[in-house]
Amino acid sequence: MSEAARGHLAMLLFSALVAGSFSLGSLAANEIAPAALNALRFVIAGAVIGLVAWKSGRIRAEAFAAPWRYLLLGGIFAIYFVLMFEGLKTAPPVSTAAVFTLTPVMSALFGWLLLRQITTPRMALALVIGAIGALWVIFRADLSALLAFRIGRGEGIFFIGAVAHALYTPLVRKLNRGEPAVVFSFGMMVAGSILLILWGWRDILATDWASLKPIVWITIAYVSLAASAMTFVLLQYATLRLPSAKVMAYTYLVPSWVILWEIALGHGLVRGLVLVGVGLTIVALWMLLEGE
Repeated sequence: MSEAARGHLAMLLFSALVAGSFSLGSLAANEIAPAALNALRFVIAGAVIGLVAWKSGRIRAEAFAAPWRYLLLGGIFAIYFVLMFEGLKTAPPVSTAAVFTLTPVMSALFGWLLLRQITTPRMALALVIGAIGALWVIFRADLSALLAFRIGRGEGIFFIGAVAHALYTPLVRKLNRGEPAVVFSFGMMVAGSILLILWGWRDILATDWASLKPIVWITIAYVSLAASAMTFVLLQYATLRLPSAKVMAYTYLVPSWVILWEIALGHGLVRGLVLVGVGLTIVALWMLLEGE
């Protein structure tokens, strides 16, 4: 299997794992402060990734040169996750996931600004189709709401987080100095943990951890291990092997995965017209990958 093929496989798994955080996150978002939840999830994920990195024998002192890189990347990803849970307090999982699919367009822009990665006409058309599909889902197939651009508060909050996520992808490639993905992820997680604890210490102390509902602990476990530790490594791995726009193209699968998660959790299927937008995001993904 080629390096590029491994990158694609990593992103396929990434999209499925990310989708679960939207469905589970919506169940826990109103039960705990986003800063407190994410501080704990960063600590747990950092410990897991650190153990893996240590066991692999790949941790070297030189990997932590220029620690400002990890602080920058950790801070950006912390912003994304905090705003994600803030948005999920009011926005449905499927429409929030649709906002997430706007990241390829922004990632392509940041990829050009930071790395001078060129977007081909075919890729640009695919990104536009995917963005149209995402907007259709975000506005819940309501043409009048789309034309008036009446976006929900939760979707608006999460959009800011999606911008941070889009910036993160090309920054990894720009700032990585040959460090293995697991070691680079560990440095970023440690930095993110420190920043979140410093910023959210009041929420952490105010949280009655012993009285939290089981769904909160289930969500914390999932987002810490599956949607943090695993996805961070997968994203780092794929980013070093694929252009930024193609890495983020797999986010177009997230709404489809979320729909499956919602069905599995007993929340039913979204209405038919919304599925048209989901279909457009899948067409966009096919166009981006077919070129290879």
